[in-house]
Amino acid sequence: MDVTYEATKREISTDQAVIRYHEAGEQHDDVLLLLHGSGPGVNGWRNYRGNLEHFAQTHHTYIVEFPGFGVSDAVEGHPVLTAGASVIRFMDALDIPSAAMVGNSMGGVVGINLAIKYPERVEKLVTIGGVGPNLFSSSPSEGIRLLQEFTDAPDRDKLLRWLNSMVYDRKIVTEELIEERWEAANDPAAQKTAAMMYGSKAFAMMQQYQANADTPPYWAMMHKVKCPTLLTWGRDDRVSPPDMSLAPMRLIPNAELHIFPNCGHWVMIEAKEAFEATVRAFLTR
Repeated sequence: MDVTYEATKREISTDQAVIRYHEAGEQHDDVLLLLHGSGPGVNGWRNYRGNLEHFAQTHHTYIVEFPGFGVSDAVEGHPVLTAGASVIRFMDALDIPSAAMVGNSMGGVVGINLAIKYPERVEKLVTIGGVGPNLFSSSPSEGIRLLQEFTDAPDRDKLLRWLNSMVYDRKIVTEELIEERWEAANDPAAQKTAAMMYGSKAFAMMQQYQANADTPPYWAMMHKVKCPTLLTWGRDDRVSPPDMSLAPMRLIPNAELHIFPNCGHWVMIEAKEAFEATVRAFLTR
């Protein structure tokens, strides 16, 4: 199976914009969508390139590139909302009635929101950190504060501090990774998206909006998630501390929680083999 970047990259025109993606495991009937997180230089390929071959052994697997992160065409709107809308457009364009989904951090929030709003489209859901409220830990977390500092005034030192907060083992933060993320973070579309999500002014406005909103936050509606859900977490996550997992574990009716030791925010990278085995067992159960 050739799962290199060039062999798997695809694109499709939708009624709003072009969505780019990676595809493998076309011989399988069961469909799996891999939804990426946020942060400097992120995209779907960088989140899941190490996992694509594994999941393509059992599922027709797609890595979906969200608008505004420098790969798919950007669209107007808040990145979390446009990401969710792009998943539905993507599924409609490829005639995918429903699919299992794996979402890292922001991608997990996207998956939860889709499962609430479009329960018929989400067969099973796996989240990787990021979902739920901070119950005992401070908010914003250490990792989010470092992300805000980088977004407000980007430089390589701030990028390195943020990258180190994402992992338990700092050996994962190689010079190659730093350079890759630094180059991608300078993309104008990616900078605009980051400012909307993590810039200090935008973050303060969002906090004020949520405090005055008449509608509850998404995590208060997680009881509406009907599909089987696997919550995965790094025990040493400094971006989304593990206490965040308690609310979704209790509120989602058919949820289970797996916490990986000696692991930070990038569970699919840092605990790769254990994560893949756990998720495969859940998906094929």
